[in-house]
Amino acid sequence: MTRTIGYIVGSISSNSINRRLATALQRLAPEGVELVEIPIKDLPFYSPDYDGDFPQVALDYKQAIADVDGVIIVTPEYSRSIPGVLKNALDWSTRPYGQMSFSGKPTAVIGASVGGVATAAAQQHLRAILGHFNAVTMGQPEGFIQVTPGLITDDGEVTDESTAAFLTAYLEAFSGLIARVQHSAELLSA
Repeated sequence: MTRTIGYIVGSISSNSINRRLATALQRLAPEGVELVEIPIKDLPFYSPDYDGDFPQVALDYKQAIADVDGVIIVTPEYSRSIPGVLKNALDWSTRPYGQMSFSGKPTAVIGASVGGVATAAAQQHLRAILGHFNAVTMGQPEGFIQVTPGLITDDGEVTDESTAAFLTAYLEAFSGLIARVQHSAELLSA
């Protein structure tokens, strides 16, 4: 059985180190796990004006979240919080009212930065948002990746063995959380 994990990159920068991190996660995925991107760059700015006539790009985004077993959010840190483009995508996931895409969805948070504390403040804010969304958010391990020159190549190769081992363990832990959530759902529906 293949487990499908969606990932959202919270940066639309063409040279995003968080996109390289997401590519590294794809390369390191354990056997039986496939990572697929859930794109956010084409979502318009959310406004309640859209609630009566949801744009197709937003419907596709919500369907992409529904179609995966879990979601990893790979976020940079902008001004000690999450980027606006990521917050916009999260807002779309809660609309129309009462149709929260992340409710009950296994979700993990990770991020990369050149700074020593990586994306700790952004992840704290993101976890608070996900709590409001009723997401089943992985608590441990936390993924604060300090990117040094050459750590992750443009094609997602991780050049440091300990970092690669950590990212592999991170994916295995998240896959385990997904399995537990799915097992619980099966027990409840039996």
